[in-house]
Amino acid sequence: MSVQEISPVRIAGLVRRTILSILIGLMGGGVAVLAQAPAAADAQSGSASAAPAKPAAPAKGKKDVYTGPTTVIVLPPTPMLDGEGKQRVDPDGKPMFNPPVKQIRDKKGHPVFDEKGAPVFETATNLGYDEKGKKIVPKKVKPPKMTPVSIAEGTLTVDGWTGKARLNYDIADLKFMYIYAPGIGTTIVAKDPFPGAKEQAQAFKDKTLSITVEGHPIQISSEKSMLGKKAVSAWVAVDRSFLLPAKFPAFGYGATTKPPYAWPGAKEDRASKEAPPLPSDLEPTLLLKPCPAGMMRLAGPPVLPGQKAPEQPCVPIKTAAPTASATSEGTPVAQTQ
Repeated sequence: MSVQEISPVRIAGLVRRTILSILIGLMGGGVAVLAQAPAAADAQSGSASAAPAKPAAPAKGKKDVYTGPTTVIVLPPTPMLDGEGKQRVDPDGKPMFNPPVKQIRDKKGHPVFDEKGAPVFETATNLGYDEKGKKIVPKKVKPPKMTPVSIAEGTLTVDGWTGKARLNYDIADLKFMYIYAPGIGTTIVAKDPFPGAKEQAQAFKDKTLSITVEGHPIQISSEKSMLGKKAVSAWVAVDRSFLLPAKFPAFGYGATTKPPYAWPGAKEDRASKEAPPLPSDLEPTLLLKPCPAGMMRLAGPPVLPGQKAPEQPCVPIKTAAPTASATSEGTPVAQTQ
């Protein structure tokens, strides 16, 4: 076999064909690989469809978060007043106050505000809820028993002498009576026992209160019954250290056993420095000034007991005309009144 010579042109064509075949081969493998990729994806999707995954649980709704105030407003204590609008005091003389008032809470324990943003405070019937949302039930408080006393046109006597007249008091709740007398001090009288007091049996009896303090009888009489017709005991103590700038007895009442007692007449500017007026039937009748010489007073009209008699003026004394016999005998002429 003879070797044929290959021309350069033919060699270049062979090279081109060889390179082209190689490129086609390479491209065919890539296409196969690309063809295998969707198949693998389809296989995976098929396995996934065979065993479906659990759906994700829906997120639970979040609770509303409270962002308002959390501090409960508390009002300061207020003075405790009695039935007459006066400041109450304990037996030691210290002022009494009502408990502080708090802002109420709602069922979630949050402070309550009204539509205007003002805090809502507790009342006697509405205490709101506690921090845990539990309803607060008001406790039933039994009102204290009161002892009303009325003294009408009363008279205070010490050692049988009238020291105070026209006593008129409507005491809504009797705690203590105070009777001041010069030389004795301040006597404290109560219906119930209290420290330092001694019992005096049947002191309160219908319209009178009769006690004895260091040998001095003291009595208050009234036109109305004080504690009922049944006689009851009184508890009595004496404070000799508390004195009033007054020369005459004084009467008052209050709710403490310690000075200054906060009773009418206890202050210096209220203390009576003059004798109290007496009833008209107890006022003494003063003697009138004598008439000048040659004058006299005629008898006035009759008056009722206790009624003041009108003062009669002085009038000249009329002289009788002399008789004839008296003139002849020289006898002095008698004057008639």
